[in-house]
Amino acid sequence: MEDNDIVFLLDRLRPALEALRNAYATNDFSVLSTPNVDDLGSLRTLSKDWREKFETVWILGAGGSSLGGKMLCEFSEKKANPSESSPRVVFLENIDPFSLKKALQNCDFDKTGVLAISKSGETLETVVQLSLCLSAWNQAGIDRLSDQFMAISQPGQNSLRVICEKKNIPVLDHDPRIGGRYSALSLVGILPALIAGVNGADIRDGAKAVLDQFLSGCDPQSFAPALGAAISVGLAEKKNITQTVLMPYCDRLNLFGRWYRQLWAESLGKNGLGTTPIDALGAVDQHSQLQLYLDGPSDKMFTFIKVVNSEAGEKIKMPWLVGSDLGILNGRTLNELMDVQYRATAAALKERGRPCRTIEIESVSERAVGALIMHFTFETILSGHLLNVDPFDQPAVEIGKRFAQKFLRELEA
Repeated sequence: MEDNDIVFLLDRLRPALEALRNAYATNDFSVLSTPNVDDLGSLRTLSKDWREKFETVWILGAGGSSLGGKMLCEFSEKKANPSESSPRVVFLENIDPFSLKKALQNCDFDKTGVLAISKSGETLETVVQLSLCLSAWNQAGIDRLSDQFMAISQPGQNSLRVICEKKNIPVLDHDPRIGGRYSALSLVGILPALIAGVNGADIRDGAKAVLDQFLSGCDPQSFAPALGAAISVGLAEKKNITQTVLMPYCDRLNLFGRWYRQLWAESLGKNGLGTTPIDALGAVDQHSQLQLYLDGPSDKMFTFIKVVNSEAGEKIKMPWLVGSDLGILNGRTLNELMDVQYRATAAALKERGRPCRTIEIESVSERAVGALIMHFTFETILSGHLLNVDPFDQPAVEIGKRFAQKFLRELEA
């Protein structure tokens, strides 16, 4: 792809950036406003109460209702080394009968809180999970369900709210203008993160730094998400790049890849357009995917996330291998080895002519992850503009829901 192709696409983004700024100024775009929502005080109060009351908190949700919060809980250093005041936050996303039965069998009902999240209030999996949990708590002889259950859903009549109303369970309002996959910075992601001991204010401050740059009136050429969108769409149009691989070199960003996968796929896969997102993890997937990436079809773009100031880790001590091929590792740190693996993978892909880019973050902090969330939110929205698709709807998903309803009705026959 030539430089003038990228310049052409960046110029096409100028009116989109201006339209987004106008929508933000008129408070007509909640997705971009989440870093500035004034709800942290009330959410901190709720999370403090739950942190003090419970040893375990279950989050019921699917897709965008769980991936954002789960991703934020995973990266937190506090989550890796929880303090006594941090409950164990468990995300129950599926309806596999074995998994739910096992969770209920091992549950200490008195010391477990349940937070059910569904934007529409009609998510089949979440409504079923909540109903089964309520039955289990009742069978355990616990009557004051309002003390241990809470829900998040958009205002208005829906199945989740009907259940909560009958059981006197409090429901927090979710902004109906924010789709699930864009909700990580809203209470949907921030409340579970706060319960797990993550600094929600820092997450939003990191996102706000990207937002403020956008609001400053910067040109597309100097706005990293716009450049990313132009490169992604340009490679798809000019080089038949049909897949995009996100590969962080950090275990705590593993679920970030899954969050990105849903955001990109559900937002852009429309009208025969879009590229297929693939989440990978360095250095693990060098041993499972790199053969394909290097020697398979040349149809992938690669995005690496590199932590600049990562913890050094233990020094490798292998005096018994001095003089062998692996003896060179002696005295090196784990972080040095991780960095070498990243550099080797990137160099090998570039040598094969595979398009690569690297996003560097200073550390795996709340601010850094908040900035990453906002970066890819912008990149996805702007890619939708270049593809001429609506990045906020998911019409094809409704087909599957319609068939699910059809097959459920057939069970009654």
